[in-house]
Amino acid sequence: MADYQIEELLAVQVSRELKDGELGFIGLGTGGRAFAFAVGVPSVAAALAHRRGVDFIAQYGVALEPDIEHAPRCFEDRNLLAWPASAQIPVEMALDGFKRGKMNIGFLSGAQIDVYGNLNSVAIGDYDKPDIRLVGAIALPDHAANAERTIIILPHSRRTFVERVDHRSAFGYGDGSGHRERLGLIGGGPGKVFTDLAVLDFEDDSKRMRVVSVHPGVTKEKVNEETGFELVWPDGVPETPAPTAEELAAIREIDPDGALLNARIF
Repeated sequence: MADYQIEELLAVQVSRELKDGELGFIGLGTGGRAFAFAVGVPSVAAALAHRRGVDFIAQYGVALEPDIEHAPRCFEDRNLLAWPASAQIPVEMALDGFKRGKMNIGFLSGAQIDVYGNLNSVAIGDYDKPDIRLVGAIALPDHAANAERTIIILPHSRRTFVERVDHRSAFGYGDGSGHRERLGLIGGGPGKVFTDLAVLDFEDDSKRMRVVSVHPGVTKEKVNEETGFELVWPDGVPETPAPTAEELAAIREIDPDGALLNARIF
């Protein structure tokens, strides 16, 4: 039996995507497991990268380069403003990095994702009379349109991985190859998708979602069963490397009580 939780594996994998000198925007989340995927995993990934000597800069709303390992246990405004950070940005300028093409990574999540990496966080079903009203687009349009690349982290299930999202709150590759270019979007689009079953990216030509690796103990059949569209499966898809003992020790120092990875921040 694995001696790690899936969020720890994801934090390690995401940390390996972060490079020296990059700036990435991490949202503030809504609580529960959605918080763990959207905020906890990229936060621990950034702290892991720092421990490897990677000069990655994280922004949380108005907080630029805060002390991730001493995050407040409640993300309300007064605590965020008191969070030790390199700088506090005026709220009206918090998203300027995207619009100016200066943001390297936007970390995203959502209730639905489709074959071309479009995300929905607005509503399930008809907009005026939805089956479920979600949190809304928040800053996802800025991330998706303008970041150099986005990293998407979300649970893997058939109700989440759908052929076509009900609403596009974050534009991935639209209807496929060339769509972003036709719209004149300055960002590069989705880079990778990290789930509790697999790591995925997008085929160069078609921009369809492609499997990079499957996590230990997960089968191709299980991934297909939990995906509502046909994935691109290259030959010889490897297993995602498990976290090392050193990586797990570092994670448990960074997040000793599971505040980030087990969503104990509210």
